[in-house]
Amino acid sequence: MAFTTADLASIDAALTSGELSVEVQGRRVVYRSVDELIKARATVDTLLKAQSASTKPVRTAHFTFATQRERY
Repeated sequence: MAFTTADLASIDAALTSGELSVEVQGRRVVYRSVDELIKARATVDTLLKAQSASTKPVRTAHFTFATQRERY
């Protein structure tokens, strides 16, 4: 399941309002405690960071070396 920043914002809104229910990707989730909601937020945040890290372009560099022999 891929999370979005909107999902994280929904969790943040629930935390600030004191509610224990959140709608994430069209599903309503009711948490048992604020601690459980905080843990869910940490999980979603970690997964979002991992998703964004995997979609960053990979930088590559190309080097050309030339050597020259000295004749004795």
